[in-house]
Amino acid sequence: MEESRMLRLRIVEFIISSSLQLGVPPIVKYTALSMFTERFYPSLKRKARFIQESDIGNWLLKPLRESNLQLFALISIWISSKLHDSCPLSVKSLKSLGDEVIKEQHFTTRDFLEAEVIFMQVLDFEIGALNISFVFLENLLVQFRELARIGELVSFEACMDIMDLLYETEETSTLFNSPRSLAASVLVASYVITVPMQQLEFPLLPWVKFVTSYNEEDIQEIVKTILEHVLKDGSVKRHNSHLILNGG
Repeated sequence: MEESRMLRLRIVEFIISSSLQLGVPPIVKYTALSMFTERFYPSLKRKARFIQESDIGNWLLKPLRESNLQLFALISIWISSKLHDSCPLSVKSLKSLGDEVIKEQHFTTRDFLEAEVIFMQVLDFEIGALNISFVFLENLLVQFRELARIGELVSFEACMDIMDLLYETEETSTLFNSPRSLAASVLVASYVITVPMQQLEFPLLPWVKFVTSYNEEDIQEIVKTILEHVLKDGSVKRHNSHLILNGG
């Protein structure tokens, strides 16, 4: 079980670092993370025994090595780039990165094309790339900044750092199953962490409730979970967060 957790973490870190090396925009990275960690990888885990024991399947899945998962991670970025970029990544650029960072296996261009088909088959050819937390978070932050000057103090980079950290474990990554409420909670958590304490005056939780229709108590619980994970010490007192969580 521990090895499975560590493998998942390494693949998440691989997607994040590969996205950085490829220079893709955040929407591409988070769509790739969503497709891989929320759908592709869980589907493989559910079907693992059937895949290994059946006569059907593909050599990329049998056995399912870490290097193969790294290939599928690059495929998730590639598909996401095709969805969001006006000039999508080329298979040549992906293969070049793969040759550099995937140490245990050398994959050909044909392998990349084959892996893309398998990836889409596992997803049943349903990408569903619009219903992700990053899209809702970006929209919420734009609205907040249009409403109040203090919104400019909320760090967009901190929002993304928080989302990256939430993908670290399966427990916290389940929050992405409710992308709208998570987006609202990440905004509040980033506000708590990055806005100077003396300027924490805006009633953010009531505003979030107004624009999203979510219950304040529910958002508060998610924010607490986020802060406990991000701050690691189980405390949510940083930057007077107890006032923010109570809408004060």
